[in-house]
Amino acid sequence: MTNTAGLRICSSPKPNTVIKMPRIPSEKTVVVVPCYNEELRFPKQSYLDFVRQVSGFKFLFVDDGSTDNTFQILSDIKAKEPNRFEILKLERNSGKAEAVRQGFVSGMNDFSIEFLAFWDADLATPLKLLLDFMTVFQERSEIEMVIGARVKLMGRNINRHAYRHYLGRIFATFASLVLNLSIYDTQCGAKVFRVTPMLKKIFNRPFKSKWIFDVEILARYMKEKQITSSETGNLIYELPLSEWQDVAGSKLRLKDYLTACLELIQIYFTYR
Repeated sequence: MTNTAGLRICSSPKPNTVIKMPRIPSEKTVVVVPCYNEELRFPKQSYLDFVRQVSGFKFLFVDDGSTDNTFQILSDIKAKEPNRFEILKLERNSGKAEAVRQGFVSGMNDFSIEFLAFWDADLATPLKLLLDFMTVFQERSEIEMVIGARVKLMGRNINRHAYRHYLGRIFATFASLVLNLSIYDTQCGAKVFRVTPMLKKIFNRPFKSKWIFDVEILARYMKEKQITSSETGNLIYELPLSEWQDVAGSKLRLKDYLTACLELIQIYFTYR
């Protein structure tokens, strides 16, 4: 069956699996998914279930020089739905920042693309929440960037390890000061962007930071547009997530938080 936006839902889905569709047409949305040694925690069936229920979203997996069986898993999923999945294989591991950047550069080579996203491969943020992001773009035509925020509120299912939550809050506070921007969560791995000439400028050169390129994206955005923090708030929307789940096997370690702090200083002096 097809809804009023022309987006297709499978005619006979399993009970309780129908996903509510936004009215905005999302046929021109590409979701970049960076992957590095994801063999043991890649939720292949979740990706397949999503594209079989919802039309309009395409996925570009960027294999960041994996040394395990990740590429074969990605090849298997592409073989099952070849029109919905693509793979970009990087010959060597370059880090998440460069993997995402390469995916965006590749996506923007298609001039029909209207939205680009990046999403963590482990689906800590469920794919169905992509529809909430797209609804924001539909309701707010001036918005150019929607970023997920892991806010633990009543009635929401946000599960984070305590130490990661508190370290994240400390980091977010410093990131807000560096950017001079009231932002709750810079590091959530779920972000969607409207494709504009400005977006191409942001992603046309490698990021200086390895871990906190999310902050650098915001810093580049503000510098390129030459806008104040209040003006930025009219163009970027933080969306509190209804679900988020820490997934075992994260590659982030305590020393990486220290590295992130050093990168934050570098971003400050580079873009301010």
